[in-house]
Amino acid sequence: MALSKQDILKELTFKTSRSGGKGGQHVNKVSTKVELNFNLRLSSLFTEEEKSRLFQKLANRINSEGILQVITEEERSQLQNKERSVQKLLVLLKTALFLPKMRKASKPKRSAIEKRLKSKQITSLKKINRKNDWND
Repeated sequence: MALSKQDILKELTFKTSRSGGKGGQHVNKVSTKVELNFNLRLSSLFTEEEKSRLFQKLANRINSEGILQVITEEERSQLQNKERSVQKLLVLLKTALFLPKMRKASKPKRSAIEKRLKSKQITSLKKINRKNDWND
C-alpha cells in the first residue's frame, strides 16, 4: 500500500510543549517539542489485516487506547519538528507493513552435486595415496 503524506495528515493530531534540547534561552520561551498522535484503531487508511500487523509490530510504541505516538524535539523550529515527526511516522508505518518474500525451497543443481562428489573422491584418493605399505 502506498502511504501518502496528505492522507495521513488528515488523521494526525499534534501537541506542542517546551523542549529541553539545544537553543539556550530560546528553549525557555518557545514551544518547539512536537508530540504527534495517530489513532490506529480509528484510522480509515488501513485494512483490518494491516492494522493487526501494525499493532503486532509496533506494540511497544502504541498505548492502551491504540494511539501511536512520535515525539520530536531535535530542531529549534516547531515546524521542522512537525515535519520530522511526520517523516518518522511514515518510516515506522512502512517498515511495519513491509512483507518479505517467502523463500522457495530449492534442490541443489546436478552440476553442484557432481562437483561435490568429485571433490570428495579426490580427497579420498589423496588419503589412500598417503598410506604406506610397511609389509612389503
